[in-house]
Amino acid sequence: MMIVMKQTATEGEVQSVIDRIESVGAHAHPSRGEEVTVIGAIGDREHIARLELEGSPGVDRVVPILKPYKLASAQIRHDQPSVLDIGGRKIGGDHFALIAGPCTVESRDQLLTTAHVVRGAGATMLRGGAYKPRTSPYAFQGLGQEGLRLLAEAKAETGLPIVTELMDARDLEPVLEVADVIQIGARNMQNYALLSEVGRSNCPVLIKRGLSSTLDELLMAAEYVLKEGNPNVLLCERGIRTFESHTRFTLPLATVVYLHGKTHLPVVVDPSHGTGHTWLVPQMAAASVAAGADGLIIEVHPDPENALSDGNQSLDPKQFGETMETCRRVAEALGRTLGNGRTATRA
Repeated sequence: MMIVMKQTATEGEVQSVIDRIESVGAHAHPSRGEEVTVIGAIGDREHIARLELEGSPGVDRVVPILKPYKLASAQIRHDQPSVLDIGGRKIGGDHFALIAGPCTVESRDQLLTTAHVVRGAGATMLRGGAYKPRTSPYAFQGLGQEGLRLLAEAKAETGLPIVTELMDARDLEPVLEVADVIQIGARNMQNYALLSEVGRSNCPVLIKRGLSSTLDELLMAAEYVLKEGNPNVLLCERGIRTFESHTRFTLPLATVVYLHGKTHLPVVVDPSHGTGHTWLVPQMAAASVAAGADGLIIEVHPDPENALSDGNQSLDPKQFGETMETCRRVAEALGRTLGNGRTATRA
């Protein structure tokens, strides 16, 4: 259930409601907005109902949350989008984030070159995989601990927060030492033990939609993280598998609009994986901005032809700069601003 407090509710009245919710074994999740405080009560519905919170001091109304995803629902934030602060870079609401970098960390020169390129073009965060899931067990799997060390060096040089993938809970501690955002890849979207583990870490989490997952399943994956007390979740549309064979995946941008109507969580689009072809990425990145995405995550490599993974969908520095310029023109036409953590108003 969702308990909407009155605008005049005192902190003592808010705390009293929280205490009563927790007294019946339920979990209280307060969300303090500019005008009102909303408290999500997650637990046995009958036990919460017996509290008869409606009419209690400071309570305006009690609203049932009918969606299976309680904490991810737009209702829990009283239809106010969440804004996440990641290393001083905001995303969500009126803030747009541009995440860019190589699919996989291959070498010091490759990573640092790319990091400076994307920062110069306006990126707000640096992506790069120290651990890389591959379909073939014989393909390059990333540098592991050495990759994390290089990401830390790139962060120190550029000041960009780091987005990197976690595949195994056993690697959580070393990843947390470097990552500002933990990426949960498409193949792990329904790895519920891993989601719960990162939920307990309180580190921001970017969850990529599974290759054949529904949007409700994506939102339920987010719920696993939120349930553990971690409110810092980003949803990522990275394309789904369909009968179409001309692109690596099918990138449904209606996802952005749909999710903004169902959840308060920021929505990021990955046009690199969503298309699988470099020449398609610029237009789909611009289309994502037009659709109202809260951010983009784009693969960039200084020498895509010789990349050890995903070279066919990676932009080179020149292409990335041109793509960002195209996206900025689209954004300006809609009254939005991209890059360097500046304000962007959702269309």
